[in-house]
Amino acid sequence: MSPVRSTGHQARPPDFSAHDFRASLGMFATGVTIVTARTDSGELVGLTANSFNSVSLSPPLVLWSLARLAGSMAVFSNGLHYAINVLAADQQALAERFATRDTDRWAGVGFIEGASGAPLLDGAAAHFECFNRSQYAEGDHVIFVGEVERCRHRADASPLLFHGGRFYAEHPL
Repeated sequence: MSPVRSTGHQARPPDFSAHDFRASLGMFATGVTIVTARTDSGELVGLTANSFNSVSLSPPLVLWSLARLAGSMAVFSNGLHYAINVLAADQQALAERFATRDTDRWAGVGFIEGASGAPLLDGAAAHFECFNRSQYAEGDHVIFVGEVERCRHRADASPLLFHGGRFYAEHPL
């Protein structure tokens, strides 16, 4: 799909370092999610992502992004479904585990299977079960747009937040 607006012009080269860019992005407080899927052979896949956002109410669309070089790229780019689990304030350890390489991310993790097979994590503040509608390669990431087929939430849940490179569970909400 082509961009809605293309002027034929190009941006100027950045006048900042990659470190400065990352630090500036870190000033935007976000929620924390774990995106999960199941491979065709039944293997569980999951990763921590804070690049989650709503796109549309009708149809119900959400987006998230994944580094092109991520080990799980083939699973997410070729799969038909995935789930986005919005973490609750008491799930920081889970967020850290699913952000760590070379560990058994699923050891002792409670979940139920969603309608399309993607794991829905116990205790999450919300779940979005998504059809893998479209993907857009931009820079060093791929943006995934999911069409939400099912969602649920815990009205009493407090969210886990991420800001300035740190997790926050205590907040006046």
